[in-house]
Amino acid sequence: MDEALLRSLTPGVLGILVRRGADFAAAEDAVQDALVDAVRAWPADPPRDPKGWLVSVAWRRFLDATRSDTARRRREERVEEEPVPGPVSAADDTLQLYFLCAHPSLTPSSAVALTLRAVGGLTTRQIAQAYLVPEATMAQRVSRAKRTVSGVRLDRPGDVATVLRVLYLVFNEGYSGDVDLAAEAIRLTRQLAAAIDHPEVAGLLALMLLHHARRAARTAPDGSLVPLAEQDRSRWDTGAIAEGVAILQGALARDRLGEFQAQAAVAALHADAPTAGETDWAQIVEWYDELVGLTGNPVVRLNRAVAVGEADGPRAGLAALAELDDTLPRHTAVAAYLHERDGDPVTAARLYAEAARKAPNLAERDHLTRQAARLNAGRGG
Repeated sequence: MDEALLRSLTPGVLGILVRRGADFAAAEDAVQDALVDAVRAWPADPPRDPKGWLVSVAWRRFLDATRSDTARRRREERVEEEPVPGPVSAADDTLQLYFLCAHPSLTPSSAVALTLRAVGGLTTRQIAQAYLVPEATMAQRVSRAKRTVSGVRLDRPGDVATVLRVLYLVFNEGYSGDVDLAAEAIRLTRQLAAAIDHPEVAGLLALMLLHHARRAARTAPDGSLVPLAEQDRSRWDTGAIAEGVAILQGALARDRLGEFQAQAAVAALHADAPTAGETDWAQIVEWYDELVGLTGNPVVRLNRAVAVGEADGPRAGLAALAELDDTLPRHTAVAAYLHERDGDPVTAARLYAEAARKAPNLAERDHLTRQAARLNAGRGG
């Protein structure tokens, strides 16, 4: 354990907690607890971002202490009240924190950013990537959100839609492998589904289960990415798929379609195909049309272009792609794939190499580099 590193990071971590709104004494206690956790955890599993790790753990310690102190004061205030006999329903403090950070005084986008940073433990860079915005822009958004809530009491919970967006972004970050939060997001979404009768909550849970079911097949033993079409489908979790499909069917039957239900429908069609060649791409395009109507999201349009290329041929996919902003993340990778499908390996290899340089993580960069090398080797160049 590098004690000098810990000592050098302590003042900065303490300053961050104070700027977030913690009083100095409470911040000191939280940082000390985080340092103890670091001494225990780092030798076996050193973090990639030591300062970010300390800030995340210290902030959670501060929130835990604050909640505990608040609960103690409330118990003292109600000391003369006799509780009603009978079973006590279970509560999850983490899920409650998600709702409280989605405060009505914040815009939905600011509430999501603040919750991911303060409760989810994601870095500003990770949140910015999820939002498709520059890191500096996201840093300003988080700072504004903290200033907004610094003078209000967090006693009015936010709405379900904002909490769902947070949970999905946390799941996606965990699913990508950068931070393993996917299982936690599923756990909290299960609790939310048990507490709230809402088709989009069910849709999100189904979507998470269907994606998580393929997790074991997404990487090779060497850690490299395995594209969906090349995955060993015998490694998919059929139990999770069956549960996800059943939950989705129940949600769709209520005829209150939302974006998470539509995304889950796409995932279910992939999961239902015995082989990649038997995928019902025409129906997937129809669901993407629904999603475009619901969200207008450029990433949805990008995925739709891939589906169109599979359903109607690569030329149709390239035509759909041409309607999109070419600065969109993964636009170049999609163009490379469609050009390869269209029988143009020279252009595809060039685009794969270009996409590799833009890749958001190492695993994706390595995969795209291998694709470019494969095509170049095939033409002897």
